[in-house]
Amino acid sequence: MYTVQISEALLQLDELLHQAAAGQEVVIVHPDGTAVRLVPVEPKGQPRFGSARELFTMADDFDKPLDDFAAYQ
Repeated sequence: MYTVQISEALLQLDELLHQAAAGQEVVIVHPDGTAVRLVPVEPKGQPRFGSARELFTMADDFDKPLDDFAAYQ
């Protein structure tokens, strides 16, 4: 865990962000005693075309007319 005062954190914020993104725990402490922890945010990926392939199957007779609607045809 890396602890730094807020005055130092303002000067080296870029380096602290890189450390937190690499998995190191970074804590920034304010003189009044409050503290925050920098943690990486997991990016939300965009769904890719075909990413659900083979997760479900469709019946061979999927588009066959339903017997229940025979009277309406």
